[in-house]
Amino acid sequence: WLKPSIDQVPCRFESHTLSAMKLGRFLCKMVNENVTMELKNGTTVQGTITAVDMAMNTHLKQVKVTVRHKNPVNMSYLSIRGSNVRYVILPDNLDLNYLLIDDTPKQNPPKYPQGSFKARGGGSGGGGGGGGGKGGGGKGGGGKGPR
Repeated sequence: WLKPSIDQVPCRFESHTLSAMKLGRFLCKMVNENVTMELKNGTTVQGTITAVDMAMNTHLKQVKVTVRHKNPVNMSYLSIRGSNVRYVILPDNLDLNYLLIDDTPKQNPPKYPQGSFKARGGGSGGGGGGGGGKGGGGKGGGGKGPR
């Protein structure tokens, strides 16, 4: 378990995610919310989310950790590996209708689908020019040879 750095970005996701709302992206919207998490080993963690990353690694502040059958321990900061989380208990006052809206930017389809005349690579497209390269095609040779 590592202490997060001060300059850490609160939510780090790549832009090439699918259009369906991911659990990690939902948790990313939970920054500054108090949550209770149960880990797979039975430990209970209560704290305020400061950041969540693509692997659902969660960083918390003002944390109370209760290991099963032990006394609670208070910590300033705690990072939890995403694969160790069994479940997250959300605060009762959350507006789930708002939080479950998937506002991720949609990825546009490729301008020229694979196999069209403008796509890269070989093919029997009508693109003029010297051909060349591994895919060949067109005039000028340059292909790999017989297949």
